[in-house]
Amino acid sequence: MTALMVYVSFPGTAREALGFYSDIFGGKLALYTYKEFSREDGPPEAVAHGQLSGVVALAGSDAAEGEVSFKTEGMKLSLLGTADPATLHEWFNKLAVGGTVLGPLEPKPWGASDGEVIDRHGLHWLIGYEPEA
Repeated sequence: MTALMVYVSFPGTAREALGFYSDIFGGKLALYTYKEFSREDGPPEAVAHGQLSGVVALAGSDAAEGEVSFKTEGMKLSLLGTADPATLHEWFNKLAVGGTVLGPLEPKPWGASDGEVIDRHGLHWLIGYEPEA
């Protein structure tokens, strides 16, 4: 890996969350359990490491015993201009299912289109694009 990747400690929901993101963004998803990693600081079936590779890369695990799961206060995952507008709208709509739309993905006064959504797993997304020339 040669770029920044967000790594999320999920509160026991890593398998479901990373599967959700894989269904939305595509790519390759690899999941490894605590048992497979010989870890004893959580349930054997918990995710010790999971990684989604593709257009959107994201990694995470189930928080270990005593470890704090993530909080996204003050942080957004930006997908500005990462795909064509139709794809960005599709991603936004799928992330919104069971989540909270903070601002719809639509044209803004400054000319670009963007929107914000907190998905059902608690990640805050900023998605948008510049108008086509």
